[in-house]
Amino acid sequence: MPAPAEIDRARERLEGVARMTPVFRSETFSRLTGREVHLKAENLQRTGSFKIRGAVNKLAGLGEAERRAGVVAASAGNHAQAVAWAAREAGVHATIFVPQDAPMAKVEATRGYGAEVRMVGENLEGAFAEAQRLVDETGATLVHPFEDEAVVAGQGTIGLEVAEQVPDAETVVVPIGGGGLAAGIATALRSVQPDTKVIGVRSAPEGFALADGIAVKQPGALTGPLLDELLDDVVEVSAVDIAQAIVLLLERTKLVVEGAGAVGIAALLEGKIPGDRPVVAVLSGGNIDASTLITVMRYGVTAAGRHLVVRTAVPDRPGELLRLLQLVAAERVNVLSVEHRREGVDIPLGATGIELTLLTRDEEHCEVLLGQMRGWGYEVERLR
Repeated sequence: MPAPAEIDRARERLEGVARMTPVFRSETFSRLTGREVHLKAENLQRTGSFKIRGAVNKLAGLGEAERRAGVVAASAGNHAQAVAWAAREAGVHATIFVPQDAPMAKVEATRGYGAEVRMVGENLEGAFAEAQRLVDETGATLVHPFEDEAVVAGQGTIGLEVAEQVPDAETVVVPIGGGGLAAGIATALRSVQPDTKVIGVRSAPEGFALADGIAVKQPGALTGPLLDELLDDVVEVSAVDIAQAIVLLLERTKLVVEGAGAVGIAALLEGKIPGDRPVVAVLSGGNIDASTLITVMRYGVTAAGRHLVVRTAVPDRPGELLRLLQLVAAERVNVLSVEHRREGVDIPLGATGIELTLLTRDEEHCEVLLGQMRGWGYEVERLR
């Protein structure tokens, strides 16, 4: 465990380098959860995530021979960017191993910071193995994203800031991947604000890993015991919960947050964080790939009942499609797209199959419209 004094030293090293990110009180999330909700906006940190803190602190402690040998890291993206940026500022060569399916926005940003990027393997474990091989061959320093006391101490500076910014916080909610962020914050808070609870949030194992930034099978040998000792609880949220949290954060607070950064809000909205006094959710990063964000936004508005996709059929004669669209328009529904086809085993003879994508107000509006369409004599299948 990094001593509190090491976290204090890390804060001194980060002065003027890493930003003291703002904390915003959210009226929207406070109303939705029935308690005062504050957002620690690490998505506004340099390189777009908290990772810069640990990377800078680690490189600041390197000796001259270590600096000449360079540094190596393996990461799905945020740690890669942080090490690349920190190495550039320190004048140290960095080689970053990235899984082949890592978000390209993060990969390109890493290259942009001047690092040598090697895309290898299907997952983080494969990237780690290649990084370790290069370390063994060249004597470079491995900057591990969480199995390193200097890195954990750097992340712990967030805990010191939170204690100053929200001194009456009952709970701090922190994403968990490898555990470096949660271990650092919990260590810092136990030293300066021991009554504050720290709850970790994991992404549930699913086919679609929306929270790629915390897609680590389990915390490490260093961080695992720390989390067992320091965290008050650990909860899980689904990809659906995370997607809805991303949408709400963007719409209501105007903050772009990646999946890993949104898990705390997802847990709060799902009622998984007990208590009724002020709570701080750490928005750990904002580096979400543009294509992923588009998919999430579409999914989120559909889940909220604001996009309705239906399939029906109209008689195959002039004016019938226009009649249906006029009826729909009279219900104050905007038509986003219309698809129709005249052939197919599921289309009755003499009919045209119609698929409508509609912009609605909410789930209640969707149900009203479906009832109206059936009342007009249409057989309707809701697709989503």
